[in-house]
Amino acid sequence: MATTADFRVGMVIKFNGELHRIEEYIHRTPGNLRAFVQAKLRNLRTGRVTENRFRSGEEVEEVRLEQKEFTYLYHDGSSYQFMDKETYEQIPVSDTVLGDGAKFIKEGETVILMLVGHEVVSAELPFNVALKVVETVPGVRGDTATGATKPAKVETGATVNVPLFINEGDIIRVDTRSGEYLERVKN
Repeated sequence: MATTADFRVGMVIKFNGELHRIEEYIHRTPGNLRAFVQAKLRNLRTGRVTENRFRSGEEVEEVRLEQKEFTYLYHDGSSYQFMDKETYEQIPVSDTVLGDGAKFIKEGETVILMLVGHEVVSAELPFNVALKVVETVPGVRGDTATGATKPAKVETGATVNVPLFINEGDIIRVDTRSGEYLERVKN
């Protein structure tokens, strides 16, 4: 068991029967009242952020997460299949664990999965990936001056808004957290 004095950003605790990651916390001592710790907790299953107040010195159950590198293999329609880089064991991971960034992962990409026992509770995707544009309307010479965008379908099947000068076959860098175009990759 840990106490509120042991709190740190990124720590995982069991709170109300669910796993939560501490996003931020602050110790407060208001005037003549008792001290407390105000913490923002992110539910690892739902991704929802809540604020909770703990008494100073209150005991909480700390959960140890194991971080392992996995290689993304394929999407079978209901879950994403990953392979452990050390044991070559394959495990399915639901899209709710991976979040919206899952649509930008291509086969062979390395992803860090957080496990409690044999259950995957969270994933750390690469911040950006290089993807090939497979479908978009052709760009016209001189379209670099304006900030206008057009939709483009990338090799993973996701659609990204890109500048007008991007053509089919170009390789672009996409932010997996926001789904935004970052830059064109030079060959």
